[in-house]
Amino acid sequence: MTSRRVFLGAVLALAAGHPAAQERSKLRRIGFLGPVSQQANGANMDQFRKAMKELGYTEGRDLAIEYLSADGRSEHYALLARELSKREVELIVTSGTPATLAAKKAKIAVVTANVVDPVDLKLVDSLERPGGDVTGMAVLTDELEGRRLDLLRAIAPDSRRVAAIMDMGNPALAEVWKAMQPAAARLGMELVLIDARRPQDAVQGFAAAAARKAGGAVLRMGTLTSGDRRAIAAAAALNKLPTIYNSRQFVDAGGLASYGVNTPQMYYRAAAFVDKILKGTKPGELPMERATRFELVLNRATAHHLGLIIPPDIFLKSDDVVG
Repeated sequence: MTSRRVFLGAVLALAAGHPAAQERSKLRRIGFLGPVSQQANGANMDQFRKAMKELGYTEGRDLAIEYLSADGRSEHYALLARELSKREVELIVTSGTPATLAAKKAKIAVVTANVVDPVDLKLVDSLERPGGDVTGMAVLTDELEGRRLDLLRAIAPDSRRVAAIMDMGNPALAEVWKAMQPAAARLGMELVLIDARRPQDAVQGFAAAAARKAGGAVLRMGTLTSGDRRAIAAAAALNKLPTIYNSRQFVDAGGLASYGVNTPQMYYRAAAFVDKILKGTKPGELPMERATRFELVLNRATAHHLGLIIPPDIFLKSDDVVG
């Protein structure tokens, strides 16, 4: 019996000392820079956690997530990135351009779940070989913005003059504005830029757009709370402006339509980058992945309020209809 115990003890000791076992038992600490609270970001984080679990990580056993939220204030990202650096995380997962720019300055590996035109913003050298500390999921605006304007014209045929209500203080959205102009020219649309750097600016922007005889609007803002989205959708309805957004969260809040990336899927895909970096691959050697899944969401009640008849083919192409 004693010899058997000695043998088992030796086996367990060898297993505990094996590099693979040691690696598996090590707690990997990663940071997260979120635009809103973890609870409000729940659907996206659920997909990220699902992917990490499929890759073999169990939160609380060998994975710890340090989640910090900007709570709708992009200017907080720099401080939050420094705080994550102090907590000695191995990498930072980000969502959005301001968060990614701030995390890059922390000199830690960065995996972005959603960033716009990273090459144009000099976040990476190229999508194929990023070459620095940043990799992850990229959104390229050229085709996306053209499709969004095309959908707005189909839903609201009178939207020849379109107000672009945008936060021009966000570098990514400044690039989006550039991408929108050739698309608008191709569609025979006139764009009217309204710079809205705060949620209240966007709310007031709809009255300004109506005063300038706009027949429709495109809204592109950075981080917003659910309350901000409701106020913005209400302002669009009050001013009778058919508006297309980049996220279905606006449609759920009463907005007319949205066309954009499937954000939960982006978070799911970001987990694969995290896994590779934790296993030793440098972020600069991991090619970025382009968004490939997009969704169109419509609000039937808002269309009725605006006196619009959504074409049947647009209904058929939609991924969801609310209201």
